Amino acid sequence: MSHDGIGPRAVLRSVAFLTAGMLTVPALAGCGSEDPAGEPLAGADVAAADRSDIADGGTLRWAVDTVPDTLNTFQADADTTTARIAEAVLPSMYRTDGRGRAVRNADYLASADVVDTEPKQVVVYRLAQQAVWSDGREIGAADFAAQWRALSGKDTAYWTARNAGYDRIEKVERGRNDLEVKVTFSRPYADWKSLFSPLYPKEVMGAPDSFNDGARKKLKVTAGPFTVDKVDTKEDEVVLTRNPRWWGRAARLQKIVLRAVPHDKRVSALSDGTLDLAEIDPEAARRITVAALPQDGNTPLMGPEADRSAADALHSWAVANGSDEDAADEEISAREKLRKKAEKYARQQKALGGFEVRKSLEPAYTQLALNGAEGPLSDERVRRAVARALDREDLAGAVLKPLGLPAEPVGSHLALSGQAAYSDSSGALGEPDAKEARALLSDAGWVPGGPVKEEKDSKKDEGEEAAGSEADKEDTKDSGGSEDSGDGDDGTYVVGEDDGRNHGTGDGKAPHDSGTGQLKQGGAPAGAYAPEGTAAPARADTAPVAKDGKALVLRFVLPSGPGSKTLETVAGRIAEMLEKIGIRADISKVDNDSYFKDHIASGDFDLALYSWPATAFPATDARPVYSKPVPAADGSLNVEQNWTRVGTDQVDQLFDQAIATLDDSERRDLIRKADSRIWAAAGSIPLYQRPQLVAARKNLANAGAFGFATPVYEDMGFLKKSAQGPEGSPGAENSDSGS
Repeated sequence: MSHDGIGPRAVLRSVAFLTAGMLTVPALAGCGSEDPAGEPLAGADVAAADRSDIADGGTLRWAVDTVPDTLNTFQADADTTTARIAEAVLPSMYRTDGRGRAVRNADYLASADVVDTEPKQVVVYRLAQQAVWSDGREIGAADFAAQWRALSGKDTAYWTARNAGYDRIEKVERGRNDLEVKVTFSRPYADWKSLFSPLYPKEVMGAPDSFNDGARKKLKVTAGPFTVDKVDTKEDEVVLTRNPRWWGRAARLQKIVLRAVPHDKRVSALSDGTLDLAEIDPEAARRITVAALPQDGNTPLMGPEADRSAADALHSWAVANGSDEDAADEEISAREKLRKKAEKYARQQKALGGFEVRKSLEPAYTQLALNGAEGPLSDERVRRAVARALDREDLAGAVLKPLGLPAEPVGSHLALSGQAAYSDSSGALGEPDAKEARALLSDAGWVPGGPVKEEKDSKKDEGEEAAGSEADKEDTKDSGGSEDSGDGDDGTYVVGEDDGRNHGTGDGKAPHDSGTGQLKQGGAPAGAYAPEGTAAPARADTAPVAKDGKALVLRFVLPSGPGSKTLETVAGRIAEMLEKIGIRADISKVDNDSYFKDHIASGDFDLALYSWPATAFPATDARPVYSKPVPAADGSLNVEQNWTRVGTDQVDQLFDQAIATLDDSERRDLIRKADSRIWAAAGSIPLYQRPQLVAARKNLANAGAFGFATPVYEDMGFLKKSAQGPEGSPGAENSDSGS
């Protein structure tokens, strides 16, 4: 997990604020004939092609973020590259389809059924007859049993990051023959399809040493269309090669090279011909899109070309106006530098003409997190006021519309549109309404124009935060106050740098933030309230609110490294929305590497932006994200992955019921009810589904922006020249020759 990047489900599964009587759950749409899950907002964009049109051989050079520290997805330091490798080289009983739903993987599994529910749940897996490990041994019950024992949590010698589901298994045994595996559960487990995906061989799972260290840098035994040839930390790449024992459709590619390339270096790597496929940011996507346009001489200058023209014009002006010799020399030098820059840019643009941008939406959403552990946001009314001040349609549109992607706000914490459990439950919180938001604040004692105590210490550092008091449950009448002296920002932001990998800029303050944390008092003496019934002054509806002599100021923490630009843009818009109801958001940028560890996980924030995945198994995967924090034995608070510290007993109970309910329809209803209560608690506000932008060589087929779907590695490859069209594809000669 990262602030604007998502780890796979396998990685993320490592590691009393709401009054029940106040909640009204809207009627669930599942009771009617229309499926509330709907359709995915965007499908996969992979340049689908028939395998017969794909050349045999070639090397796909695919950009990744890291060379992983481990090849074992069940360890805490596994990452997205670990999961990508596992998908290509290991068995998975189930994979995800284009609707984000689990489907049987026929290459490994002939069938899987719940054959008994009383007295115990029993699942029988019938394996594909040809399924074998790369050493020739059949995949069987011994592998299932070894993985269960390693991940059950009973043997602490295994350094496991997660055991969800495996801890509910009572025993794993051979069925009626070698192709059957019988799994008996001690407790009902609805998400049994999440287990044994990926499945590691018993050689990895059979002993703590092999689990902890043996699979970190190599996998001697695999069972996928590819095998791990080498993990090269010096060259920053992992090389996968065809598995000669693969029994399914033969892989079209000879090799896949997963190359670690920083996001800000990917355009250069693409143009230099060292990458064929790379996830990119919107700025790079625009460059590739422009490079693909016909060059008819009428294309407006951009980038360094525009800079060079400006330098030429400036030099002409200097000569015409008699500039001195030194100034002229400096101007000539600057012009030459810009000319070289422009020439490099032009060369890159020509090379980028061999690529195209494939785009979809990731199976993940960006959300606003509200820390409910302490301070003003420990009061549910304040959290709900913040939530109802947000125009989520505006925020989604700001990020997604410039990219040409569907810009609908996410309506669920637990699933995305198209997934079985999806239903828009945001109605449990209420529509955006600034008036209602201000009423909630007033009910919590935060009143517009309220008095702010004068600081006795004149040396108080400028920029010190004004802290809110703990939640006050007494009702306080709304009072008039001094008008806000500042006008709002015009709302103009550069948006669209969506995927969270650009470097951000900015001074880290909310619009019109004086940095003092103090409200202007106008002409009223400190501590004075207007008599009841006094007419409110102009702009009183947006005047800053205060309570107990302190302004309502929330610390909005953002990362400062790659990925911060889009988040900064969204945060700025949110700060404007909160300003309209009298809340000031102080935007604070912190070191990217310490963002989660030192701020989010430790609770050092009021507001924050980061992303969560939506998986096919929300009852299992989402529970630690939204479960109620409980005191640990050492007196600390065990929050699992619930960084907002907001949870309820009812949500926990609904998750517990869902995980034990084998009926699909009943389970979906329970998950949707849980989501409604999560919305009402207002600890996390889903904003938009994350965009997915991928640069792909034009002749590369069946690869790109996969959306929900698990990649089909054996179908990826480069089109035959006969299938590329009359002009072929620039750069194709380098890729389908096995470079």
